[in-house]
Amino acid sequence: MGTMPRPTVSGPRRPTSIALSESLLAEAQKCGIDISQAAEEGLAQAVAAKRRELWIEENRAALDSSNDYVERHGLPLARHRMF
Repeated sequence: MGTMPRPTVSGPRRPTSIALSESLLAEAQKCGIDISQAAEEGLAQAVAAKRRELWIEENRAALDSSNDYVERHGLPLARHRMF
């Protein structure tokens, strides 16, 4: 599928208000977890997952066509494989 750029997590910060479960927040604080950093990392993962999903949707026709070709004709240059 190729590599997709990771969401940018560096740069200037902007204060944001979010609502979190009180029990989860208390547990995170007990564990010494940096709430802002954890939220940013989780958001970066969610953005990356959504980008992958959108890329697959946008390229579905090409992926299906390629898979169909391989199903009908086999892998190109397969006879040259050493394994």
